[in-house]
Amino acid sequence: MYVVAIENEKCDGCEECVNICPVEVFKLEDGKSSPHKSDECAYCLSCVEACPNKAITVTEM
Repeated sequence: MYVVAIENEKCDGCEECVNICPVEVFKLEDGKSSPHKSDECAYCLSCVEACPNKAITVTEM
């Protein structure tokens, strides 16, 4: 299992992670990305690579 975290102060709501995630972990809430299905994360790290502000971290539990 993986923990997906977003640093809200770094997130600008660009939706890159929302659009690239193959298992739809993210959704936009109040103009910021939110990992609403973190337990679905496949650890592909495409969200980490796509985030222009380096706001996303994925760690293994």
